Order: sequence, then structure tokens, then C-alpha cells
Amino acid sequence: MNTQISPEQTFGLAFAAAWNRLERRLDHSLAAIRGISLAEYRLLRALGDAPGAQASRVDLAQAVGLTPSGVTRALRPMEKLGIVSTVKSKRDARLAIAALTPAGRELLDDASGVVDDTMKALLKRAPGLASRANALTGLLDDVGR
Repeated sequence: MNTQISPEQTFGLAFAAAWNRLERRLDHSLAAIRGISLAEYRLLRALGDAPGAQASRVDLAQAVGLTPSGVTRALRPMEKLGIVSTVKSKRDARLAIAALTPAGRELLDDASGVVDDTMKALLKRAPGLASRANALTGLLDDVGR
């Protein structure tokens, strides 16, 4: 049995470990300052980036890597808090569209500042990574496609 780890596997495991550390750090920062999780922030960010700050649950699911039913479950508490609303599609009454409310836009703007500050602090500790962040972002966009 081959117990030696390949460079590709080493990279994959290091990448996964780095993502876990980053996710925990962002989750902690967002929860402590704005009371939301990274998953909620990603949904708000996807909504904020959508045309008219509205998107179908299917589109949101594709944007954040969840199932449409997972998006529905995640949006319910946000709707109760008034940061997201649901509107019926003008073209298809069966299709519910999630929309960012003014309170949701304010939360998204505040949370974006938290994410920016957290990332700047992290990248400051790794100047080599910070100087290559744009190039790495482009490479990461290709991962798994």
C-alpha cells in the first residue's frame, strides 16, 4: 500500500486547512461584530451583487454552493429579521425571488467592512500573499471548474 502523499494531495489538504482557518476567523469576526455567519454574509453578498439586489433561490444556490432548499432554509431567519424579503416573480408566480431590504443593504455594507478589516489584518501577517492576492484570486476562480 502506498502511504506516501503526493504534492497534489499535500496542496489540496493545505488548501482545505487554510480555508477552514479563514472560515472560522471570518465567522468569528462577523458574529462578534454584526451577529451573522459567513454563510449568511455570502448570501447577502450574492444578493447585493445581483441586478436590483434580487435573485432567485436557484441563482443564489449556484452563487454560494448550496442547494435551493438550503438557500430557502438560510433565508427564513433573515426574512424574520427584515434583512431579506421574498417577492413573487412577475413572469412566473411560482418563482419566489429573494430581495435585499434597506436594512439588509445596511447590514451588508457594515459586514463588508468587517470582512475587509479581517482580511487586511490576515494579509498583513503574510505580505508575500498580500502582494499576490489579485493573481491568486484569479487562480482560485478556476478551482473546481
